[in-house]
Amino acid sequence: MTLRGVVPSPNIWNHTDTYELENLGVDPDGVIEAAMQAIRPWTGARVLDIGCGTGFHLPRFACGGAACVTGVEPHPPLLAAARRREQELGQKLGRNGTRVRVLHGAAGDLPVPDSSVDVAHARWAYFFGPGCEPGLAELDRVMARGGTAFVIDNDATRSTFGRWFRRAYPDVDPDAVERFWSRRGWKRESLDIRWEQPDRETFEAVVRIEFAAEWAERFLAEHPGTTVDYAVNLYHRTY
Repeated sequence: MTLRGVVPSPNIWNHTDTYELENLGVDPDGVIEAAMQAIRPWTGARVLDIGCGTGFHLPRFACGGAACVTGVEPHPPLLAAARRREQELGQKLGRNGTRVRVLHGAAGDLPVPDSSVDVAHARWAYFFGPGCEPGLAELDRVMARGGTAFVIDNDATRSTFGRWFRRAYPDVDPDAVERFWSRRGWKRESLDIRWEQPDRETFEAVVRIEFAAEWAERFLAEHPGTTVDYAVNLYHRTY
């Protein structure tokens, strides 16, 4: 069962296969991961992926030298998919490879011990500013001294995707979100990435799971091709 207090995600929960295609096209140049590695490399680290979904990012940490990788996901169908990835990674990496595990849990009640995480990662999951205070309290508990937590979110103040996001979700105040993180001691890296799909059919499919139908059709009519410039915020805090 889905855990109490968890807010459903309208894209990955309802369109898992399409979201998997979308993940393949987000940041093909690896800008986000390079920025994270420059701040706090995960080689030898205990990594926690919060809201790991289908476990898409688990292999990147496991094959990138992490000591162990834990994914936490509240939604049972996504949890099952992530556990399949866990099994595949176990077979690929073998007995002496990085240990990977996937647990049922939520950001506000993480199923891991105190001071047990060196690198925490949440990408477009839960930590969107005001309202995520229970999750931040859990990070205070689980992060080891010297560990770094990363939160990746949209920058709605610039880029084509950012303009789309601001038009489709006018209730989101990016200035208020930035103030929220700054007051809590988090730093921000402003990054420019590409959002690129292999063909127009896939591009249209992923736009339609990100925005309500009226807005999706407007954006598709305005924008030809298969690529969008995309601004993101990489928030980070070292404990």
